Amino acid sequence: MNNIHALFPAIISMIVEAEKNFVTIPADRKEELKKLSTYISSKQKAGIAIHLTFICTHNSRRSHIAQILAQTAAAYYQIPMINCYSGGTEITAFNSNAVKALSDIGFNIISDEAPTNPVYKVYDGATSAGLIIYSKKYNDAPNPAQSFAAIMTCSQADESCPFVPGAEARFKLTYEDPKLGDGTPQQAAIYKERCLQIATEMIYTFHLANKT
Repeated sequence: MNNIHALFPAIISMIVEAEKNFVTIPADRKEELKKLSTYISSKQKAGIAIHLTFICTHNSRRSHIAQILAQTAAAYYQIPMINCYSGGTEITAFNSNAVKALSDIGFNIISDEAPTNPVYKVYDGATSAGLIIYSKKYNDAPNPAQSFAAIMTCSQADESCPFVPGAEARFKLTYEDPKLGDGTPQQAAIYKERCLQIATEMIYTFHLANKT
């Protein structure tokens, strides 16, 4: 996905709304997000490409959502040389409920419809090259092997991976698993809530990085 391109109107509306919700981010979360934004801005000032790998256990929901929304936030704030990745401690598949939730907030998502671990292409704008998404381990190609920031999006992965080989920085940004809503009447609402929470925090991070 290119760093700078025209975003879909629905995506822009979602970002503008998220900016209004910065006040809802708890103070302790803001501190961790500020640390991540400082990492991003320091790399940017040095003219060094920024590699962010979002990690959870199954690489099926939270890590993919964060990867996609972080890349989009970078595009919105026109921060170049941002490359966002995701991975898990094991391989499953990009969950269909997460795919639907992202589609519902404005992303255009196309699947190769493979029976197991399908490959998706995610577009956030008409001029976007698309972000290729599928479940993989955090140290699998095409994820970077060194000089990247590891961002832990679930507590289980954070606990089971106290050391991430090749990472030069590590940030703990764990989220409640929307899987808890699977098969319930609240399923769509829970997935939307988690997407918008992650969106608000990723947008806040890049908003800060854009100001420094």
